[in-house]
Amino acid sequence: MGTLGRAIYTVGFWIRETGQALDRLGCRLQGKYYFQEQLSRHRTLMNLFDKVPAVDKDAFVAPSASIIGDVQVGRGSSIWYGCVLRGDVNNISVGSGTNIQDNSLVHVAKSNLAGKVLPTIIGDNVTVGHSAVLHGCTVEDETFVGMGATLLDGVVVEKHAMVAAGALVRQNTRIPSGEVWGGNPAKFLRKLTEEEIAFISESATNYCNLAQVHAAENAKSFDEIEFEKMLRKKFARRDEEYDSMLGVVRETPPELILPDNVLPDKAPKAS
Repeated sequence: MGTLGRAIYTVGFWIRETGQALDRLGCRLQGKYYFQEQLSRHRTLMNLFDKVPAVDKDAFVAPSASIIGDVQVGRGSSIWYGCVLRGDVNNISVGSGTNIQDNSLVHVAKSNLAGKVLPTIIGDNVTVGHSAVLHGCTVEDETFVGMGATLLDGVVVEKHAMVAAGALVRQNTRIPSGEVWGGNPAKFLRKLTEEEIAFISESATNYCNLAQVHAAENAKSFDEIEFEKMLRKKFARRDEEYDSMLGVVRETPPELILPDNVLPDKAPKAS
């Protein structure tokens, strides 16, 4: 950001802070009769000067997630509730069809003991389990990082590799393709089976489908949410046995039907 850009940014900041100060002053003058609305400063997408997140229009970012600074998120990827992707001192890249599950943290390294500049690069169709920590590392396509795992600076997880839940992978460790690593510190455990390798892609597809449902739910207006509450309340009293005695057929409204692609027994088969 140039000098002019920084100046404009600073003026905008002053104006916003002045408005908030005037609001607080007005509340004090009103005494016990004032009404103060509590506003959250949380922003799902947040710029950092000239570093702007780039999120594909078909990606899902949960409302409580935070994507900050120089972060790219590819088509069909999903960033779930409570995640933080902070690309402040370096960049973060998330490929297509990847899911980063609830409360995970992705950060970068401007420098470390080895003097390396390390972004965090996550490939396509990757599954990152709940509460994982990825810091200045590279996770290649179609890999699986288990829940609560920690990947430190310089780690490389090759394609079709798996990091077990709770593992701590030390700096500059390389996990070869087709292997499972786990423990603290993480060590080679065994080779992946063909079924487990296939599951990695399946997991990414399942989360991609599930993300579409969550995106649609989060996009609903207040009126739509209230209408569906009324429908659920109405159909909760339905007695199918009593209806059959009367010869009454009640069709469930489409608003209350879960899409087929998120049900395990109705998942579309690959052609």
